[in-house]
Amino acid sequence: MEELFDIIVVGGGIAGCGIAAFLAERARVLVLEKEAHTGMHATGRSAALFSETYGADPIRALSRASNAFLTNPPEAFNIASPLLPRGCLYVASAAQEEKLLAAARNPLMRSAATLLSRDEALSRCPILKPDHVTAALWEPGAQDLEVNALLQAFIRRCRGLGGVVRTGSAVVGFDRRDGLWRVATEQGRYQAPVIVNAAGAWADNLAAQAGLAPLGIQPLQRTALLVPSPEGVNVAPWPCVIDIDEAFYFKPDGGHLLLSPADEHPVEPYDAQPDEMDVAIAVDRVEQATSLRVRRVLHKWAGLRSFSPDRVPVVGFDPRSDGFFWLAGQGGYGIQTAPALSQAAAALLLDGAIPGQIADHGVDMAVLRPDRLIPAAAPC
Repeated sequence: MEELFDIIVVGGGIAGCGIAAFLAERARVLVLEKEAHTGMHATGRSAALFSETYGADPIRALSRASNAFLTNPPEAFNIASPLLPRGCLYVASAAQEEKLLAAARNPLMRSAATLLSRDEALSRCPILKPDHVTAALWEPGAQDLEVNALLQAFIRRCRGLGGVVRTGSAVVGFDRRDGLWRVATEQGRYQAPVIVNAAGAWADNLAAQAGLAPLGIQPLQRTALLVPSPEGVNVAPWPCVIDIDEAFYFKPDGGHLLLSPADEHPVEPYDAQPDEMDVAIAVDRVEQATSLRVRRVLHKWAGLRSFSPDRVPVVGFDPRSDGFFWLAGQGGYGIQTAPALSQAAAALLLDGAIPGQIADHGVDMAVLRPDRLIPAAAPC
C-alpha cells in the first residue's frame, strides 16, 4: 500500500525540514531522511555563525530576510531566538591589508562593520600576534546560531501541522507515473505529485534517480576541531576571528576554541571524516597568527558544504520533469538563510511567487532557478 501525500521532501537537514514547516501550513507533507536522525550531515556539523556580510549578493539578501525570524521567531514556532552575541573580527597581515581595505569599502560591509586599529583588534582577541594584524574589520552584528534549536523548531512546526518526518528512510526506488512520483524506501512506499530535492550533498544523485541530468552540485569538505582554550583564560567574550583570505578562522565554543583551516576539498557525497593533514594545517595556521599552542585536540570532524557551479542556491521546479522541485546548493550558508529561503521556496512551490516581506530585502528567486544550470549539465 502506497501512502499518498501532497508533497514529499527528500532530505531531513535544515533545508528539508525548513521548507516542510512552511509547506505543512497548506499541504500534507512527508519528509524522508535516510539517516537515523535528522540533521546528521551539513546541518549538524555547521560552525553556526550568522553574518549578513557573508557570501554573494543573493546569499546576503536571504540572510537579511532571515534576520527578523531569527531575532524574534514567530510564536507558532515556539522557540526563543537562536541567536547569541558573538561579533566577527576580520584580520589582515601587511601583505593582506589592501584586500581588507577593499572589503571595507564594499557598501554592505561599510554599513555593517568598522575598521579597527591593531590595538583595538588585540583588545578584542589578545592571543593575536601584533605582526599578524596590520588591519582589522569589526562586525558587531555577527552572532552565534543555535542550529539544533532552529532545526527542532522546524520539525515541531511541521509535525504540529500534520506533517510526517520519517528517519531511516533512504530512497531506493523512484519513478513518475500517472502524474505521481512513486518513492520506495526500506521502510515503505509513498506517492505525491511533487518531490522536493533537499538532499544536500546527494542532490545530484537524487536527480539521477529521477532520470534527470545533474546540475553540478559539488560537495566541498570542510574540517573543524575543538581545542582547549589557553589555561586560566575566559575565551567566552572573544569574537569569531577570520583571516581575510579565509585561510583559517577560530571562535569560542563551549569554553574551548573551535578552529578550521576553511578548507574546500571536492569530494563525492559521503559521511565526511576529517583528514589529519587538514587538522594539522588548521593548527599550524592558527598558531602562526596567534600565541595559542595546541597540545591536544578534544574533538575533530568534517562536513560537506554543497555548492552549485556559480555558488548560488538552486531553487525551483525543474523544467525537464513535472513536479520535481530543487532546494539545494546552499553551500556554507544554509543555516543562516534557512528561515527566508524555506518560506520563499514553499511560497514559490505553492503559489509561484514569494512573500513581499522577503522580496523587500532584495531576494530575487529568478537568479536561483535551476534552468540557469541545465544547458551546461552533463547527460545522465
